[in-house]
Amino acid sequence: MVKGKRKMEMMLLLILQIVVAATAANVTYDHRALVIDGKRKILISGSIHYPRSTPEMWPDLIQKSKDGGLDVIETYVFWSGHEPEKNKYNFEGRYDLVKFVKLAAKAGLYVHLRIGPYVCAEWNYGGFPVWLHFVPGIKFRTDNEPFKAEMQRFTTKIVDLMKQEKLYASQGGPIILSQIENEYGNIASAYGAAGKSYIKWSASMALSLDTGVPWNMCQQADAPEPMINTCNGFYCDQFTPNSNNKPKMWTENWSGWFLGFGDPSPYRPVEDLAFAVARFYQRGGTFQNYYMYHGGSNFDRTSGGPLISTSYDYDAPIDEYGLLRQPKWGHLRDLHKAIKLCEDSLIATDPTITSLGSNLEAAVYKTSGSCAAFLANVGTKSDATVVFNGQSYVLPAWSVSILPDCKNVAFNTAKKNAATESTTFAPQSLKPDGGSSAELGSQWSYIKEPIGISKTDAFLKPGLLEQINTTADKSDYLWYSLRMDIKGDETFLDEGSKAVLHIESIGQVVYAFINGKLAGSGHDKQKISLVIPINLVPGKNTIDLLSVTVGLANYGPFFDLVGAGITGPVTLKSAKSGSSIDLATQQWTYQVGLKGEDTGLATGDSSEWVSKSPLPTKQPLIWYKTTFNAPSGSEPVAIDFTGTGKGIAWVNGQSIGRYWPTSIAANNGCTDSCDYRGSYTAKKCVKNCGKPSQTLYHVPRSWLNPSGNTLVLLEEMGGDPTQISFATKQTGSSLCLTVSQSHPPPVDTWTSDSKISNKHRTRPVLSLKCPVSTHVITSIKFASFGTPKGTCGSFTYGHCSSSRSLSLVQKACIGLRSCNVEVSTRVFGEPCRGVVKSLAVEASCS
Repeated sequence: MVKGKRKMEMMLLLILQIVVAATAANVTYDHRALVIDGKRKILISGSIHYPRSTPEMWPDLIQKSKDGGLDVIETYVFWSGHEPEKNKYNFEGRYDLVKFVKLAAKAGLYVHLRIGPYVCAEWNYGGFPVWLHFVPGIKFRTDNEPFKAEMQRFTTKIVDLMKQEKLYASQGGPIILSQIENEYGNIASAYGAAGKSYIKWSASMALSLDTGVPWNMCQQADAPEPMINTCNGFYCDQFTPNSNNKPKMWTENWSGWFLGFGDPSPYRPVEDLAFAVARFYQRGGTFQNYYMYHGGSNFDRTSGGPLISTSYDYDAPIDEYGLLRQPKWGHLRDLHKAIKLCEDSLIATDPTITSLGSNLEAAVYKTSGSCAAFLANVGTKSDATVVFNGQSYVLPAWSVSILPDCKNVAFNTAKKNAATESTTFAPQSLKPDGGSSAELGSQWSYIKEPIGISKTDAFLKPGLLEQINTTADKSDYLWYSLRMDIKGDETFLDEGSKAVLHIESIGQVVYAFINGKLAGSGHDKQKISLVIPINLVPGKNTIDLLSVTVGLANYGPFFDLVGAGITGPVTLKSAKSGSSIDLATQQWTYQVGLKGEDTGLATGDSSEWVSKSPLPTKQPLIWYKTTFNAPSGSEPVAIDFTGTGKGIAWVNGQSIGRYWPTSIAANNGCTDSCDYRGSYTAKKCVKNCGKPSQTLYHVPRSWLNPSGNTLVLLEEMGGDPTQISFATKQTGSSLCLTVSQSHPPPVDTWTSDSKISNKHRTRPVLSLKCPVSTHVITSIKFASFGTPKGTCGSFTYGHCSSSRSLSLVQKACIGLRSCNVEVSTRVFGEPCRGVVKSLAVEASCS
């Protein structure tokens, strides 16, 4: 019986080994591409950071990525989230990395796992846990034994976890590539010879973990063999790997840019983004990743910076709330289809690149059985007509045309066939829990946070302490408190003049309280200098300074040594006599964090909440609580914090992050529109100048109950919580698109063998589709075939327009979820000869 059982176990083990061997993939690379099971692959990737969304959102985000034409999901691994305390690990909830990777595999996508473990990512402390800072003798990211030991321990932990779950491609899993370190080449010179030896060690350590798939190092021109060095940036078409044996790979194509508190909102036109991608594949690239494809939210205290906003939307193709950003998503989807039509040619050979004139270029991939071409106009001003293979092609400035058969244009980066879909935040009228007819905000309760020292673990120290070394980032808050006696004859009490308190801090926010009253405040990313006139009284006076961090530094050489807090000088000066006292050298009392943090007010469960009227508002350091029912429906939910100052918010005990609607962007730098032509920078295209950087904050649906939800605010600056409101983000009812006679036909009209169907060989088509499956097109607000002007929501007629435009589009589209209208004089007649005409349509869905 025992022998029979053992025999059965051996058979099952053998079967398992056979199954694994059958599903395992051999991933290598050559000079052209990653090679999977002996076949080169053209791969299109997108970054989704699992902790910046929720497990409930992951399947939809991954499916939308696949529908958008992605082959790979790329993510960092966030050490600070997985090991918040040394040897105490967290792989649950938003940090369930295994679940995230398996969901990508279930959708049929590969995974690029960027272990780092330094990640930058605008993440607090670059992804390092702050306890790492306190390891004796440690120096980050250099040839330092304590650091290397910790880095190897965590990297091994992640690799072993992936192996246990059989998630590497060599085991039948989806992970085809791993990354060690991150953008070290950008700052390596600051570390000298120790930096060079560290990189060699990092490569050797990673290889020793035997993942069975290649490793890469991004922005690392001296990446040791066999590490693939890869490019990050807005453009990487000119990038060349450090070996002829390595493929040309782009690990971060920045789809937009991150938002900082106090900054306007950056965005990147999709025409430029598509141009950058097409140029990369044109010039020999075979793996490209969008950073980000979905940015998400910096929940809790995870945002870095300092002063990185809670939103990490990044102007990505899938927005912070998980909705498609159109036409960005759709235009890139069409681009991906066009590139994949060229795949057989791209993987077969290297490009032959020739000049077609000034700023004009052709790249041809030709074999005996296939041919694909990319025609580029890298000029920023003028469209151009080029002759290629005996045919004429019009190339708009700053654009690339893709010809999968070296004859017909399947796609041009400047010509969108994807419609603009509006999204709106719809205010929600919410009732507080309990069935009352009153609106949200009438049933608030509160607890006042004590000003100054209130906890028993406060301590005395002479001089001013640096904040991170004092708090270990357990809290954003550190109190510096000083008591001083003022004699009645001192000049600081001169009648008719005030004493002046001068405070120097290295960030990021400071509040100064004199005898329990707020006297002044300030904020800055690097240095705060406050000069505050204050009133002192004879006898005992208390100076309480509250220093607040808004994300720790995450980038740059020795970023881990960039401190925070009030480092001085701090002086008290008589406005009349000019005499001063150096307060920096005095005996200060320190308190890490706030009393309400220690007593768990964030959950809302305390018995100390006060419900008496009137509710104190516009006062610093007050905790507020209310209850509410969830908005009906399934649309994403946001809280509009307009009316509040600055603080942190929790819904049902989950931190939605820091809110700061009073942080206003400068008035200058924004324009009504942004010309996509020419090199993009993070400051080229910005909006919302003179407005709050962020007023709306994402509350994931999965965090909400149908009723009985608790909202808690820690209002540190002073505001009125009754002014906040809820909203749901909805895909709007408006669709807009302009398609010209010079547009290529929709890429979907191409068949898989790269032959275009005869029906639409030369005729462009305007396609509309309501984004909500239950909606149909109910009205056509504007339609003009001719020379229409303007953009979505502001279309106007040009000097000519077909009189049949509106009726024909109405006939083709009303009552349907989707419709296609051929853009040609055959359909609309000839409104004006001798010009290229366009069809502009704005439609409504409901």
